[in-house]
Amino acid sequence: MIDDSNNIILPEPTLRRLPWYLAYIDILKANGVETVSSTQISKAISVDSSQIAKDLSFLNIKGKTRIGYEVDTLSNVLSHFLGFKEIHNAFIVGVGSLGAALIHDTGLSNYGLNIIAGFDINPDIIGKKICDVPIFSIDEMQHYQQKLNASIGILAVPANQAQDAADTMAASGLKAIWNFTPYRIKVAEGIVMSNTSIYAHLALIYNRLRATT
Repeated sequence: MIDDSNNIILPEPTLRRLPWYLAYIDILKANGVETVSSTQISKAISVDSSQIAKDLSFLNIKGKTRIGYEVDTLSNVLSHFLGFKEIHNAFIVGVGSLGAALIHDTGLSNYGLNIIAGFDINPDIIGKKICDVPIFSIDEMQHYQQKLNASIGILAVPANQAQDAADTMAASGLKAIWNFTPYRIKVAEGIVMSNTSIYAHLALIYNRLRATT
């Protein structure tokens, strides 16, 4: 039995592992592989096979004895559950080097993220387009949110502007913020928040490198 309901709330560690499984499954799919076992997935991505089976059981995905999982079905269920098959309109706030790079990253659209507008305070950027994405003044965000109805805001401003920008995003009606700044912003209850600090991961790499020398 397969249930791809998007209403299931999973433990965060499980949710972080599911895209790993999907990436490997899609490689198999592209190579014409029809079935795969949890043991095969385990060897490929270094996650215990029992953990993989447990993670997939949250979605009521069960493999067949001696056969494993059907690759096409597993890819489809995971993609839909993770939201990658839906279109999620997004604003990006802060169109400097990082923000511009995210707009240029057309691969994000393969995972359902559609950046429809950018916002900044730099007059040299406002009024221009990057990859056909228009850049507006951050003061106009609420106006354009009413017109375009984005659900996600991507935050890529300097750390000292992060909280103010996040407040503006929340006030405009965005339902979720994907924070790329190193600053730990606060948001009102009901707003979905995810932090992706490149600098935190860089600090982790530096620390581990020092430990090996």
